[in-house]
This record gives sequence, structure tokens and C-alpha cells, in this order.
Amino acid sequence: MQKSVRYNEGHALYLSVVARKEGSKRGYLSKKTTENSRWTEKYFALYQNVLFYFENDQSARPSGIYLLEGCTCERAPAPKHYFLVIFGHEGQKPLELRSEDESDCNEWVECIQQASYSDIMIEREILMQKYIHLVQILETEKIAANQLRTQLEDQDTEIERLKAEIVVLNKAKERMLPFQSNQEEEDPDIKKIKKVQSFMRGWLCRRKWKIIVQDYICSPHAESMRKRNQIVFNMVEAETEYVHQLSILVNCFLRPLRMAASSKKPPISHDDVSSIFLNSETIMFLHEIFHQGLKARIANWPTLVLADLFDILLPMLNIYQEFVRNHQYSLQVLANCKQNRDFDKLLKQYEYNAGCEGRMLETFLTYPMFQIPRYIITLHELLAHTPHEHVERKSLEFAKSKLEELSKMMHDEVSDTENIRKNLAIERMIVEGCDILLDTSQTFVRQGSLIQLPSSSERGMLSKVRLGSLSLRKEGERQCFLFTKHFLICTRTSGGKLHLLKQGGTLSLIECTLIEELDASDEDYNAAGQGFSHLEFKIVVEPPDGQSFSVVLLAPSRQEKAAWTSDISQCIDNIRCNGLMTSVFEENSKVSVPHMIKSDARLHKDDVDICFSKTLNSCKVPQIRYASVERLLERLTDLRFLSIDFLNTFLHTYRIFTTAAVVIDKLADIYKKPFTSIPVRSLELFFATNQGAWGSDPLNNKSPRLCRKFSSPPPISIPSRTSSPVHCRKLSLSSPVGMKVGALDLSTTPPLLPQASGVSSPPPASTRAPLDLSRGPSSPELSPAAGDDVSGELPRIDAFCGKLRRSIRRAVLESVSLDKFIPESPSSTEPGDLSPCRSPSTPRHLRYRQSGGNKTTRNSRCTMSPASAFAIATAAAGHSSSQGFSNSEKTCDKEFIIRRAATNRVLNVLRHWVSKHSQDFDLNSELKTGVISLLEEVLRDPDLLPQERKAATNILSAISQDEPDDTQLRIEDILQMAESPKAECFESLSAMEMAEQITLLDHIVFRSIPYEEFLGQGWMKVDKTERTPYIMKTSQHFNDMSNLVASQIMAHSDVGSRAGSIEKWLAVADICRCLNNYNGVLEITSALNRSAIYRLKKTWAKVCKQTKALMDRLQKIVSSEGRFKNLRETLKNCNPPCVPYLGMYLTDLAFIEEGTPNFTEEGLVNFSKMRMISHIIREIRQFQQAPYRIEHQSKVTQFLLDKTVVMDEDTLYELSLKIEPRVPPG
Repeated sequence: MQKSVRYNEGHALYLSVVARKEGSKRGYLSKKTTENSRWTEKYFALYQNVLFYFENDQSARPSGIYLLEGCTCERAPAPKHYFLVIFGHEGQKPLELRSEDESDCNEWVECIQQASYSDIMIEREILMQKYIHLVQILETEKIAANQLRTQLEDQDTEIERLKAEIVVLNKAKERMLPFQSNQEEEDPDIKKIKKVQSFMRGWLCRRKWKIIVQDYICSPHAESMRKRNQIVFNMVEAETEYVHQLSILVNCFLRPLRMAASSKKPPISHDDVSSIFLNSETIMFLHEIFHQGLKARIANWPTLVLADLFDILLPMLNIYQEFVRNHQYSLQVLANCKQNRDFDKLLKQYEYNAGCEGRMLETFLTYPMFQIPRYIITLHELLAHTPHEHVERKSLEFAKSKLEELSKMMHDEVSDTENIRKNLAIERMIVEGCDILLDTSQTFVRQGSLIQLPSSSERGMLSKVRLGSLSLRKEGERQCFLFTKHFLICTRTSGGKLHLLKQGGTLSLIECTLIEELDASDEDYNAAGQGFSHLEFKIVVEPPDGQSFSVVLLAPSRQEKAAWTSDISQCIDNIRCNGLMTSVFEENSKVSVPHMIKSDARLHKDDVDICFSKTLNSCKVPQIRYASVERLLERLTDLRFLSIDFLNTFLHTYRIFTTAAVVIDKLADIYKKPFTSIPVRSLELFFATNQGAWGSDPLNNKSPRLCRKFSSPPPISIPSRTSSPVHCRKLSLSSPVGMKVGALDLSTTPPLLPQASGVSSPPPASTRAPLDLSRGPSSPELSPAAGDDVSGELPRIDAFCGKLRRSIRRAVLESVSLDKFIPESPSSTEPGDLSPCRSPSTPRHLRYRQSGGNKTTRNSRCTMSPASAFAIATAAAGHSSSQGFSNSEKTCDKEFIIRRAATNRVLNVLRHWVSKHSQDFDLNSELKTGVISLLEEVLRDPDLLPQERKAATNILSAISQDEPDDTQLRIEDILQMAESPKAECFESLSAMEMAEQITLLDHIVFRSIPYEEFLGQGWMKVDKTERTPYIMKTSQHFNDMSNLVASQIMAHSDVGSRAGSIEKWLAVADICRCLNNYNGVLEITSALNRSAIYRLKKTWAKVCKQTKALMDRLQKIVSSEGRFKNLRETLKNCNPPCVPYLGMYLTDLAFIEEGTPNFTEEGLVNFSKMRMISHIIREIRQFQQAPYRIEHQSKVTQFLLDKTVVMDEDTLYELSLKIEPRVPPG
């Protein structure tokens, strides 16, 4: 029996799998069977020269295998798409196959015909033969080329030999010619003429070339190229400094912290290190490459090609984007890590490194955020000096557009993290540290110098001490920092560091009560208004676990006091009033205020007209990043909350995106129609109830109760039917406002409510019911004809208001221990017992006093919108009836609350506006008229509460007064002094006198700048004199003082006098430094660095080494290196008063303005940019509002303002050349 053929079945199956995946041709074909000549469809796969077929394309095992080596494939004429695979020996039937279409059939035939190993070997052999032939040809050509190269070398050698022979022959020929004079020798005169002609031609050519060169040097193109080159050189210097900063960040912080994270007891984890320093090292490597490329371009000067460098930088911007997106999280992680004392100690050790120059880690982490905007400014300047036909212009414009996209994101992140960096910087300045500043939700509001007055036991010793005395100012001066949750009181050391007071250094605002005007009966009151001119205010602290105490602070001016008290009271309200509103509303509504805010998607969800950031403001609501003007005004008048940081930013920058008239119209509209201040969805939540019955009456904007109608004069008194009125501590909405107006003293205002003679008797029939909330304020039911119904309504209203009063009382009692209160008593309050006037913040502890006598109930209320429930609790009687309310009563309850909240919001915004921005009303008479009209309309409201009436009256009186402050000089006085003749000479004035008067003049000019001139880069526009006159005056004053210093030095003829003058001026500059007048320091040092003075080597040789060292120290302080990093650090560590260099802030503002637009492409206001601008203006105004106590000396100021001796720059340089002529080179 013949055995069957054996083959490697496993390998065959493997090849089938490969064929099914990687075969050269795969697909379904119809195969004709040999048994019954039927066609069956199979899945075929061709791999090299083996054909597999399967039952279908999912089969793992082949049904058959055909070896195609030595076979042929032919098309058959019929049937259609039919072809045969014929094997190469007899007895083997051909394989008959059929495809579905013509193209597929042709492809199969072609593939099978090529699937022959022998054919491939034949083709390979042919190619090998061709290759061998080409190699032989190449070798032959190489031999021929070497031969030709040798021939060329031989020919070159022959040519050189022939040239040498020609030279030798020519020399021999010249020697062979006899030496004889030419008979046709030229005439000597002709020779002279030719020489003159040659000289003239050379002179004319040189002159013509000089004119061409000079014309080009003076041409706009050359000037543009010079500026362009200067921009590039400055860019190289800035990039060098930036790379150095990144190397410090990596080498002094990142790498050491990585090593520390790997220790046995790591103070920080590797994940935290990665989160803090994300991509920092990569960014450093990237900019090192960029820096090396810049230096290579400078080496090829004057040809400067920069576009390709930015082409290298642009693809790496995704690294920056990751760094930018992580920046806020990075600072938050850093703040959390600083709470670990081991890490904080280690970090301080790293920061004390000499290379850090006293800068903190968060400062270095912020540097990359400013680099891309700096590139944009550089590109903007380069494009301004690059011709339109320049080859680089398109590339530079493309790079600028790409960088602007990233810069916009960077500005948003820098704005969002500004608060964290500010808190960390202040925390680092405090020697003891301050953990509360490591809370990233803590928002910085204000800082400044205040004088802490001694307690009542120590006040007697200072009763006769003058306010400006050195002892009181030195011992009591405090550096105060206000945050949204805490108030810090510090003392500053000589080295600039801060120390928290041991007692009362950190005040939690939730435990504080602000008293703006001390009452005469107050134990801390001592001759207020006589010795201190009502500049003091008091903070009463009542900690839950300790004894209460008070802090009395003295502001340097009325405007400063107004700003401090308004901000403190607003922060207290943001903390407290939400809790009180929650308690009041929870009794009558199923939706409380915090839930109403949380459920309002408009407050945290992006929309077409608003975009939010991840950072929360002081009211725990996301900060606005971009918004329309309408949404910003809506946030300003949202009665549920008011963030102090939003309010300050809005009041600083509203001129950029709207007008004062629009703002005041919005406030008037909210006052008249308060229900428009809350969106419809919020009103639905507000009026919802547990049973759903209160909402049966749909909200109708046309309802009479939703707007205010004034048909009766303001009431003289608000009667009360209770026999046990509650005397609560009185609150004040007012504060001193404006530098030019008097203090708003509510406690000294004549009382608006006379004492009621019989509080238990019913009111007359003609008297309006005090709180009939079921009717509108001008409802016809309140007319005299309806007097019979009044007495019937009062019990129901008393019960309603009693319930609300108990709700507020319960909310207060739950927040503090019960032993802080004196229980309610049915007896009346003591006649004439008036408590001190308080801030517009809700007091945490309401003291209910027991005393005899009868008196109309005094109304305790909160001026902020969230706490307007106090208006309900204090405007009605104190009955505690527990009877139920009808649906209309409950609806009117909330309507009344919203109306009172709207009034409070309008008065609150106006109070901040008038107290902090009085210049707006001095410069805009229409705005002033509009505010006065609105306040008068408020005063005509018959439902106005007494404290609201007082507040409106005081704001009205403050804005109406126009009394100039005669205690300080004005800029107009300076201009008049300049016209007076000079009375003194330089030698007769002491350095101290000149330094003091320079400081006084500089501060007068600096403080005269209104804040609106810092908006819009007006100082860089063509019409800058009209748009920013005071900034231009400040710049002119700086130049005049610098010119005076230079001119006075150059006026001396001998070397010794000039050297003595330089030493005296440097002594003046050093005294200016001690007086914190860094503008004066820069005025003097810039004058000494002028080329006309700096080149006087003989003069400087006479100046002593100590004076030169002093000049180096002064120049280091005011150096512009690193965006004035030394000056910024110095300003951070000094106490006001101070005169900073204005150019530093103008550079910052220009940097922000150039980096991102005011409006987005969708027309939304870039509020993140507004926030950054507001921070800078806030710092400027901090220095503007702190006055110097320097006595004016007219003789010195007349000398300083005398322009008769001042020389311009060209005259100074000519005089310098006469004094010390140039030394010829060599």
C-alpha cells in the first residue's frame, strides 16, 4: 500500500493565517468542483506562491492549499469573469475560478502570474548583472577622473612656471631698455594741474559720499533701523535676565526640593514638587536655546533675522499653556505646603540664597507668566519699525498673533492668582508667619498705615499730645492689612519685616463690630473732634472663648478713614449677613439665600454674555472673567450679595467700558423697581413655599407694589403699639467721605424721630399704619378715610414682625454663646440712652438693655443687601403673637425685604463711590447732580427707615459740600511759586531742607493725579496733554528737577566746586531715600548719569569713595533692572508716606494694556484685565493718600522751581566739552 505524502501541517496553518492577514490578494471567488461540476463560493488568500482557500473569511483553518510554482494562469472567453490555473504536468486538472467583476478577475490573474519563485530569481539575476556592470563602469570612470585630475595639476604647475618666466622676462626687458628721458616730457604746470584735478575729484567724491551717508543717517529708514536694532539689543538683555531667573528657579528651588522629597523624612512629596514646578525645567531649556539663537543673530549684526527664531519658539507654546493652566493650582499647592513648618523653614533657607536677592518662590513662578506678553510688546515695537515690504514682516505678524492667543490666557491666570501671590508675599514679610494667609480663599482688600491709640487707661497720659507728635506716631504707628475674613495689625522693624501684635494682631472680622464715630459716653472717647478731628474709629472684638476688647485706630486723613471704614464694614457684612438672611428666609420659604445662589446657574455657568474663572470671590461666587456691561451692572445690583473686591474693581475701572451716567441710571432703576435686580429664576425660587400656595399669585412686573410711588411727604415718626420696645445698638451707614468734605457723623446728626409720648396708646386715625405689608406704599387704603381699618390691621402686623424679629434673634444666638446677651425685658428703654454710631454691618451680638422710661424704638439695621431682614425686625412692634399669616402677608413680607435691600444697596454703592472716588464728582457736574437728585428722591420715600434717612442725608451733605482742604498745598500753589523770584542760592541751603522740600513737591504733584488718567494709556497718545494733563505735569516736574540738578553742577567753573556740588546732591538723594521719596532719588541719580556730567573724569576723581559707594547703592535701589525689582521690594518694606517712581506703574499699566484687549471678539468686557488694572491703581492711591507732615519753606521751593538757571541737554553738553575737552585718540 502506497503511503500518503507527509507535510508540515502546523507550518502550513501558520502560513494560512499570515495569508489571511497579509496576503498580496484576498477575496471571495467561485470554485468549480471536480465531483459534480458545481460552483461554490470560497474565500481565497494568495501569499507568495501559495494559494489558500477557506470556507469564509472567518474560518481559522484552510479548506485547501494550491502550490502555484510552475503553473500558469489564463483568462477563458466564457463564462464571464472566468479564469484557469493550469499546473505544469499532465494528469492534473486545471483549477477553474470565477470572480464577480472584470477588474477583480484581472487583478487575480495578474497576481497569480507573478507568484513564481523562479521568475523572481531570474529577475534578481538580471539585476545583479546590471549592478556588476554599473560597478565596473564606475571604477573605470574613477580611474579616468584621477587621470584628468593629475593632468590638471600638472597643467596648473606649468601655468605657474610660465607666469614666473614672463615676470622674469619683463624685468629683464626693462633692464635692457636704456635709461633716457622722454623727449615728450609733460610740462610741470600740466602736472600741477593734474594733481589739483585729482585732489578735487577725490574731495568731491568724498563730499558726495559724506552727503549720501548723512542723508541716509537722517532718513526715516535709518532712524527706524536704529530703533529696531535697539529693540533687539534690549530684547537680548531681557532674555539674558529671564534665563538667569529661570536658572535660579530650577537650581535654587526645583532641584533641591526634588532631593528633599527623596529624603527619609521628606518635607514635601514628589507629586507636590511636580505640581508646583510643572514644565519649569523644560521652559528653562527652551529659552536657553532661544537665547543662544539671539546671541548668534547679534554676532551677524547689522543683519538681524529674527523671524526664524520665533518659528522655533511657536511650536513649543503648548509647554507654556500647560504651565499657565497649572499656575493657579501651583500657587495653591505651594500655600498648602507652607503650612508644614519643616517645608516652610527649608523654603526660607532656599530664599535666603544670595542669588535669589530676597525674592520669594512665588515671584519666580510668576516670571514665565509675564514673558509671553513681553514678547508681544517687543514684536509690536519691531513691526512698528519694520517696513511693509520687509521679508520678515509676515513671519513676525504671524508670531505676534499666535503669542497673543497665549497671552490672553496668561493675563487671565495672572489676574486670578494675583490675590494668592499678594497673600503669600504679606505672609513672608511677617516674621512669626501667619497661617490664615495661607488660606487661598482669603482675599486681600486694603493695606496702609494707621496709628493705634492707647486704651482708655493709657489715654489720659496723651490727652495733650499733638496728633503729629513724633512719640505718638513712632510708638503707635501700625501697618494694617484688611482681608475679607481677617484684619491684621503689625509693627514694622527697621529691616522692613513685620511683627504681629501679641494681643489683637489678628482680628477675625466675624467677631468684630465697627464703631465709626465714638460717642461722648464711650470710655475710649477722649476729646474726639478736638484733638483728633474725628479721624479715629473703633473695632470692638468679642471672641467666643475670651474676654472682649477694643482697638482704636487713627487714620491720617478723612478720606483714608472713609475708605477704611467702608471696606471693613463691607467685609463684615459679607461674612455675617448671609447667615441672618438664611435664618429669616428659612421660616417663610423653602429656598434660602445660599441655596438660591447655588441653584442660580447664572452665577457660575458660562453663557454668551459672561464667562467665569475657577477662583471664588469673597462671597464664594466664581469671579467674572469676561462679561457684558449689562451683566456687570446686574452683578453690582444683585441684592443677594456684594463682593468687596468686585465693587472696588468696578468703581476703579467702570470708565473703560461704560459711563457714570449709565451706572447712576442703573442704581436709580434698581431703587425705583427693585424686583428687576434679581433674575426671574431667582425670584421664582425666592417666592417658592413648602406648600406651593404662596406662588398662586404670579409675579407681575406691572403690579403697583413692585415699584415705588411717592405721594406723601416723609413721615416724622414711626409709631409703635408695643408696650415693651427693644432698644438695640444703633448702626451707622455713614462715614467721613472725601478729602475735601467734613466727616459724616451720624451720632451728631439731629434726631429725626422725636420721643413718643404714649407708646401704649393707639395712633391717630390720620397716621399711616407703620407696616401694612399687604398694601403698596402709596395704596389708597392708607388714606385718612381708611383710618378705621388701621387698628384692626396692627395686631396682625405686630405678630408678623415679632416672628421675623425672633427669627433674627435666633440666628444671632446660634452663632454665639447665650451668656453674651442680656435677655429681653418688657420694660422700656432709658430716655436719651443713645449707643455709639456703628458701621453698616450687622452686629453679631445684639445687646438688649433693661431700663426704665418710655422711648420710641430705635431701629437696628444692616445697610448691606443680604441683611435687609433687620428692616423687618426693627420697623415693627415687639409682640410675639404666634398666629398664622395669610398668603398675601407672606408675599408682602418678601417684597418689603427686597425693597429695603434695594435701598440699602443703592446707599451702600453710593457710600463707597463718594467716600473713595470723590474726584469723580468734582470733575463731573452731571454725575454730581444725578446723585444728588437720586438721594433727594430716596429721602422722599415714606417707608425710609431712620438709619437709612440718616445715611442718605449724610451722603448728600458730603457730596454737596465743596470746601477745599487748606491744610495741604496744591499743584496750583506750586505753579505760582515758580513765578516768584529766587531768594536763596544753592550754597546757603542745607541738604536736609532741600530733601524735605523736594519730597513735599514730589508728593504734591504725585497725589494730584486723578486715578482716571491711569486708564487707557492716555499718556502714550498723540493728545496726551489733553487726556492726561496731570501725568504730563508729573513727568515735566521730574525732568525739571533733573535738569536743575545737572545745571547747578555745571554752573561751577572749578573742579572742586563741581565735586562738592555732586556730593551735596547725593546727600540730598540719600535723605530723600530716608524720607521714602524714591522719585526724588531717581531725579538726582538720573541727572548725575547724564553724559554731560558722567564724562567729567577730573570732577569725578575729586569725589570721595564713600560718596561714589553711596551713589552705587542709590542707583541699585532705583534701577530698572528686572522691572524695577529692587524698588518694588523696597516699597513693599517701607511705611507710607512714600513717593514711588511713577514710570514704574505706567510701565506696568502699558504692559497690561498691550498684552490683552479691553473687549473680547464677542464684545465682552475683559474683567480680568480690569482687576489687574485696579490692583495697580489701588497701590498708587495707597501712596497718594498718605500725606507728609513736612512744613513748607517757600525760600527752598522757590529755588527748586526756579527755571532761570536750567539749561537744556545740548547746552549742558557744550558746556561740558568746554570744561573738559575731548582727549584726542592715541
